[in-house]
Amino acid sequence: MKQVGIVVKKAVYIALGVIMTGEKEILVFYNIGDSESVKYWTSILNDIKNRRVKDILIMCSDGLKEAISKVYPSTEFQRCIVHMIRNTLQYVSYKDRKELAKDLKQIYQAPTEEIGYNNLIELQEKWKSRYPNWGVTISELHTYLPDRVVIN
Repeated sequence: MKQVGIVVKKAVYIALGVIMTGEKEILVFYNIGDSESVKYWTSILNDIKNRRVKDILIMCSDGLKEAISKVYPSTEFQRCIVHMIRNTLQYVSYKDRKELAKDLKQIYQAPTEEIGYNNLIELQEKWKSRYPNWGVTISELHTYLPDRVVIN
């Protein structure tokens, strides 16, 4: 994209919807605004709503919870697992990253909530001596754990 005669890089958000049959649909593309405030995201979500998206079952993002609750109050919010893992691993020693990432996968790829919760407890027990201040709560992962529509 050119801005004032200079080529600049710009990120684009893609709103991807998954319908109840598991099919994916691109809803809209958005350029990142000058501000990523609640007001900005509320306007984007209202635009999506005006495009006849009646409801959102689960919203996966790295933030936006306040804006989502304003426009789609019954939507379950899930913090983006990619961002969650990336943010977690930045505080972990390089030699531990691969093993901890493997342990985290055992939580969010669990087939049931009970197995995921048990894997979380095991992870916390295993790593608490090396990383006592680290923790992921089950509430941050809960929308990955219940049995839901399988998305291909």
